[in-house]
Amino acid sequence: MAESSTAKKRTAKKPATKKKSAKKHEKLSLAARFRRFVRRVVLWGGLAVASVVVIWTLLYTVINPPTTPYMRAEGVRLQGVSQDWVPIEEIAPIMARAVVAAEDANFCLHWGLDLNAIRDAVDRGRGGASTISQQVVKNVFLWQGRSWSRKALEAVWTPLAEAIWTKRRIVEIYLNVAEFAEGVFGVQAAARHYFGVDAANLSPTQAGRLAAILPSPKNRSASNPSSFTRARAQAILGGAATIAADGRSDCFES
Repeated sequence: MAESSTAKKRTAKKPATKKKSAKKHEKLSLAARFRRFVRRVVLWGGLAVASVVVIWTLLYTVINPPTTPYMRAEGVRLQGVSQDWVPIEEIAPIMARAVVAAEDANFCLHWGLDLNAIRDAVDRGRGGASTISQQVVKNVFLWQGRSWSRKALEAVWTPLAEAIWTKRRIVEIYLNVAEFAEGVFGVQAAARHYFGVDAANLSPTQAGRLAAILPSPKNRSASNPSSFTRARAQAILGGAATIAADGRSDCFES
């Protein structure tokens, strides 16, 4: 009788085990569904962001960027900035050659990232390897300052911009959004600010001096240049003549 009673008790406990197993399975199922949900959110979120980036970049093939994050910030700080957009056809050709010679002499030879310049910069333990294409992407779409997150975005976005825009369009945007003095953006505003002329009428000397101040426009003057700026401007004009002679300006000159 005792054995029979024990057997009945054991038999009675089995449904409880099944119930625990069902609960455990339900928890695992919920966890799996949650993981699938998170993966979908990440996937669709990534696709949405990528779509916005591509559409935004495509728009600027035909629409001139109305402003930039840095320009807006400076506009708030200074209560206004000066910028007048001009098409590249209304900019003295020497100006385009001068900024390319000064900032990115191999502009026509790379696809947005100059890997040789990056390696040299890493070997020297210094920055300064940004191409004109990278600077345009940073100025138009991203933010200023040094950070790995911005550099990573810039490294991904730059080849996309190179694939969508022409080299001539990249130079055109660069010349119109670059800062040439505090609150002075674009070559047209800079030409008037420093020399009282339009960008179309810049002389080689004036273009060389504008290109020479670009690395540090708040600390250098194109109209009252230091001996360093004068020397740099002459070197830039020599570089501009070189890239015109060897064909490294062909990609942005029509």
